[in-house]
Amino acid sequence: MFTTALPVVLALVLLTAPAQAQSGQQVAQGQRLWQKRCAECHALDTDETGPHHRGVFGRRAGSVKGYDYSHALRGANLQWDENSLDRWLTNPEKFLPGQNMDVRVSNPAERAALIAYLKSLSG
Repeated sequence: MFTTALPVVLALVLLTAPAQAQSGQQVAQGQRLWQKRCAECHALDTDETGPHHRGVFGRRAGSVKGYDYSHALRGANLQWDENSLDRWLTNPEKFLPGQNMDVRVSNPAERAALIAYLKSLSG
């Protein structure tokens, strides 16, 4: 029984390896984009002009204690996940009128890379 399962397990490993490599490349691209596009206002572990980003994935919007959020974010009933972050990065004001971030990421591949990076920081 073990010898018949081995080829199946090996095939699964070989099939998932390219996806894992692509995911790792996407996270690395997201890190570079984060440094270029986000680090001016955000830090990973401290609140700056914007709130810290480590742990943002899965966090309730407007919930970092001590950070002075806009009324729109404080009152938002949403959790940051792939969908909400994608909508936010596409057009923050359209997604949540009255918020204070004026940066947009129009390229879907760049948004996906940034989201993959933020997700990697949120364990």
